[in-house]
Amino acid sequence: MTKVLLTGSSGYIGKHITLQLLEAGFEVRASVRNSVKADEVRDAMIAHLPKGFDLASKLSFALLDLESDAGWAEAIEGVDVLMHTASPFPLASPKDENDLIRPAVEGTLRALKAAHGAGIKRVVLTSSVAAIYGNDLPAGKTEFDETMWTDVNHVVGSVPYTKSKTLAEKAAWDYIASEAPELVLTTVNPVLVAGAPLDEHFGSSVSVVERVLSGKDPMLPDISFSVVDVKDVAAMHVKSINLDAAKGQRFIASGGSRTFVQIAKTLKDAFPTRKISSIQAPSFVIRFLALFDGEVKAVLPALGKHIGVSSSKAQKVLGIDFISPEKSLVETATYLVENGFSK
Repeated sequence: MTKVLLTGSSGYIGKHITLQLLEAGFEVRASVRNSVKADEVRDAMIAHLPKGFDLASKLSFALLDLESDAGWAEAIEGVDVLMHTASPFPLASPKDENDLIRPAVEGTLRALKAAHGAGIKRVVLTSSVAAIYGNDLPAGKTEFDETMWTDVNHVVGSVPYTKSKTLAEKAAWDYIASEAPELVLTTVNPVLVAGAPLDEHFGSSVSVVERVLSGKDPMLPDISFSVVDVKDVAAMHVKSINLDAAKGQRFIASGGSRTFVQIAKTLKDAFPTRKISSIQAPSFVIRFLALFDGEVKAVLPALGKHIGVSSSKAQKVLGIDFISPEKSLVETATYLVENGFSK
């Protein structure tokens, strides 16, 4: 039986990957920061796996920290595949960009070095479309694709989160090229991830949907989001393990692009009694609000830009038939409303 060490297993995406790995017959050693997180992951699996599933023999845990060497050698012993999904994902930009960059880059390298030391050959890394789109489109191109890289000195690429994901993924490819050519890497580069969480413990990824549902903003910025369902992101990770055509490749995960106003209208149609605004704000208003709101400030580089990304490679190579953004957004909103996360 193939055994996977999955870092970041208690995250929103990580739990979905854990579930799909178990359903596909893999044995999972899930890394968590503490025993409370282990219980959280275990409970989420019990809630979604069929009754009688032998979870005790298929799921184990390792306590790991991205910023510490402790425990890595033991955690990776006997493992066939490293799946590294752990990375910080804040909603607003931090005051010190290194608070994001350092754990992202060092954590990725720490995981790869542990895999290399243990003789593991297969690695799947969760990156981000942020490592792709932080640049100007080359002449003649209308969408970003996997051949492109973010320029961390570009106005879009220099945003701390974008910079952290770019530098972490580049560090992975560079390490393999120079130090561990026998490691076979695949990266999955998701856009904004939506879809119902597996439990009530989830991070900031679904916050865009919650913000629209709450009616917090009387007007919405002129920006677009490419959206992908969390189940599709998980499926891309799992499919990549044994597929020869996925080896050494990057894959954008995207179900399509929608403007903030289109997202609001989709949610307004699904929840007609809620006070959801679908009015687009003049850009000068957004720039003013950004002076006082870190979440608003974080979207400024994308203001007025409506450039999409291509997920055709994932469709062709991995066979992913992406769930529509509308379905993902409504499922997310339904979960938030039914479980009391959006009043």
